[in-house]
Amino acid sequence: MNEGILVHICVVGLGYIGLPTGVVLAQAGQKVTGVDKNPEVVAQVSRGELHFVEPGMEEALERVVTDGLLTASQDPVAADVFVVAVPTPFRDGHQPDLSYIEDASRAIAQVLSGGELVILESTSPPGTTAAMRDWIASERPDLDIDSIDFAHGPERVLPGRILIELVQNDRIVGGLTPRATQRAAEVYRTFCAGSVLETDARTAEAVKLVENSYRDVNIAFANELSLIADRIGVDVWEVIELANHHPRVNVLNPGPGVGGHCIAVDPWFLAHVAPDLARLITTARHVNDDKPQHVLDLIRRADLADGSTIALLGLAFKSNVDDLRGSPAIAIAQSVAETFPGSTVVAVEPFVDELPPVLRDAGIDLVDIDRAVDADLVVLLVDHDVFVDVPQRLADHTVVVDTRGQWRRPRS
Repeated sequence: MNEGILVHICVVGLGYIGLPTGVVLAQAGQKVTGVDKNPEVVAQVSRGELHFVEPGMEEALERVVTDGLLTASQDPVAADVFVVAVPTPFRDGHQPDLSYIEDASRAIAQVLSGGELVILESTSPPGTTAAMRDWIASERPDLDIDSIDFAHGPERVLPGRILIELVQNDRIVGGLTPRATQRAAEVYRTFCAGSVLETDARTAEAVKLVENSYRDVNIAFANELSLIADRIGVDVWEVIELANHHPRVNVLNPGPGVGGHCIAVDPWFLAHVAPDLARLITTARHVNDDKPQHVLDLIRRADLADGSTIALLGLAFKSNVDDLRGSPAIAIAQSVAETFPGSTVVAVEPFVDELPPVLRDAGIDLVDIDRAVDADLVVLLVDHDVFVDVPQRLADHTVVVDTRGQWRRPRS
């Protein structure tokens, strides 16, 4: 496929990655059909409405829908290229759950005729792209499976900057064959201003896991430092700030844990393929997964009286987004409600309109910041920009637990 030549691309999965990918492909002039099992998502996309928060995304979606370049469906349709961007969570024991990819593969198989290109964008363990080929072959033994090309093109974007980074970031593309690699690279070059780096599928799968494992290990170091600093009675943010004046040191900031759909998940996929060797990666995962318990310990130290009000600020997995997937703040909120049954627990999350059922069932109310500032204890869990000035509004009796360091005074 050459730039400027219109092809039909079917994007399976209209979530945080699939829908933006479909939009930038449509902006590049390709005909795109987006597929999602959720009828509400399909209806919203068909109206040009966004079902999550992402700067600039709704305007871009509305334009490509209005121009007829992007449509939505609950079922895959015949196309030249298929892009699969469905969830890849893990099961108990941190085992990869590839059922969404398998289901998508078998659904795609029904509309293949031969000669298509299938690109897996979902982050997954090495070997998953080859497994897609096998699932499709078993579903459609009548197909000439060798005529269909399979490749992996992992996303590398940051929520809040998805549309920008889809276009500007370098892209890794790896096929099961050199022809598949070349065809997939041509697709990404229609909209990617960064370099499109070609490799094989297994390497491309590993690269994405390495990127997020690297970040997870570095976050774990910062989180472990926060535990040590608390033990010895020093300010971890000051320690890190001063240490980072060394020309070869760049320690990250600690937090209440690690969440999201990538960093908290992908390292387990890498550990899964070599559990006896992934000792550092596994330890980092445990350090980050254990951090919410330390936050709960800090809250216990406040020694609150029965009937106190505890306000939890922020529930998203990172600042300034509405994405609650895997957020440590959710787990902390649940634990707080269970640990302090005599207290009133409220949450402030300016990027959502309602709490997830698990928090509503725990008796937690979603409130605005005006109510939260009068609480007996305020716990900052996410450093949203709107929380910067909260300390100036707190009641005199309010105790503060700042897990992000957003409210500490910078060094003069």
